[in-house]
Amino acid sequence: MPAQNTATRYGGTAKLFHWLTALMILTNLPLGLVATNMAHGIDAQDSAALARVATLFSLHKTIGVAVFFVALLRILWAIAQPKPGLPNGDKPAEAFVAGVIHWALYAALVIVPLSGWVHHAAVAGYAPIWWPLGQTLPFVPQSDAVAQAATAVHWLATRVLIAALVLHIAGALKHHLVDRDDTLRRMLPGRSEAAPSLRQPGHALPAAVAVAIWAGVLGWGVMGSAAQTPVTASLTQGGGEWQVQDGTLAITVQQFGSAVQGQFGQWQADIAFDPDSGTGEVDVTIAIGSLTLGTVTDQAMGPEYFDVDTFETARFQADIAPSDGDDRAYAATGTVTIKDQSMPATLPFDLEITDGTAKMEGGLTLDRRDFGIGDQMTDEGQLGFGVGVQVTLTATRPE
Repeated sequence: MPAQNTATRYGGTAKLFHWLTALMILTNLPLGLVATNMAHGIDAQDSAALARVATLFSLHKTIGVAVFFVALLRILWAIAQPKPGLPNGDKPAEAFVAGVIHWALYAALVIVPLSGWVHHAAVAGYAPIWWPLGQTLPFVPQSDAVAQAATAVHWLATRVLIAALVLHIAGALKHHLVDRDDTLRRMLPGRSEAAPSLRQPGHALPAAVAVAIWAGVLGWGVMGSAAQTPVTASLTQGGGEWQVQDGTLAITVQQFGSAVQGQFGQWQADIAFDPDSGTGEVDVTIAIGSLTLGTVTDQAMGPEYFDVDTFETARFQADIAPSDGDDRAYAATGTVTIKDQSMPATLPFDLEITDGTAKMEGGLTLDRRDFGIGDQMTDEGQLGFGVGVQVTLTATRPE
C-alpha cells in the first residue's frame, strides 16, 4: 500500500495516523473519566486506592502527551499531502457539516491534551507523566490561576471532542450503511479508492466556523475560571520591630515520586533582630487554610492531613543567632507547632541588610509524621515523609 495520498485514496501513512489516533483517544477518554470518578469517591485513608488513582491519572496524562505529538504529526502530514475529494461534495449542506466537524476534530486533538498538560505543569506534581523530560512546560508558571483556566478549557474542550467524535463516527456509518459509498472503506487497510464528485466544497467557511467554535470554548473557559479565582493577601503585617514587606512561604512534598509544590497565602512574622550582634527572635503564625497545593489542596485540608477545621494555624517560634558550622550565615532555632504537636526545629538562612532593608532566604525539612499528617500513608514512595519548607522575605525597620 503506497504511503502517500492521491486524489482518490488515502495512503498508508494517513491511515496509520488515523487509526493510531482513534485508538489512543478511545482509550484515554474513558480512562480519564474512570480516574476522575474514582478520585471523587476515594477514601483518603486507603493508600492502595490512592496509588491506583495516581497510576490511572499518570497513564491518562502520558497517553494524552502522546496524542498531542501524534496529532501534530498527523496535521503536518495532512497539510503536506493531497486530500482525497469527497464522494458527496455535490451535497453542500452535508459537505459543510463534514468540513466543520473535520476542522473542529483536528483542533480538539491538539487543544484537549495541551490544556491538560498545561494544567499539570502549572501545579507541578501529582500523578507524574511517565517520561524522562520533566513535568513542567516552558512559559507555563506555577500558578493556580493558570491551572484553573487550563482545567476549564480542558473540560469544555473534551466535551467538544466527544461531540465531534460522535458526529464523525455517525457520518462514517451513514456513508457506509445508508449511502453505501466508499468513504469509510478508503480509510480501511488495503488499497481502497473512492471517486470524488465533480463538485467539491471549499474549506475556508467550515474552517472559519470551527475556529469560531474554539474561540468561544477558549474564551468561556479562561474568563469563567478567572471569575472564580480568589484574591488573597500574601502576608499580614506583624508587630515586631522589622516590618515584612514581601515574602513567600512555600512547601514541597514528594508524592508518587514527583515534587508537589505549594504555598501559604496568609502568614504573619513578628521579628526582632539586632544586626550588630546578629541575634534576635522570630514568631511566625501561618493560616493553614491559605495553603494551595495544586490538585491535592482539598485533600491536604482534610482530617487525615492538616485538619484545617480543627487546627486553623501553625506556628514557628525561634531565637536567631549566627550559624555555627552551617553553609548558611544564621539560624533560627526553636519549635514548630502543627496540629498542636510541637517539635524542635532549626531554620538556617542567609541575610543581607542594605540601607535598612533586610532580605532573607532559608529553608528546612520537617517530617510530616511528627505532626500526625498523613499517618495512614506509610509508604514513602506514595507520600514522602520529609516536607521541604522554603522561606524568602524582605523586611524594613522603621527609623
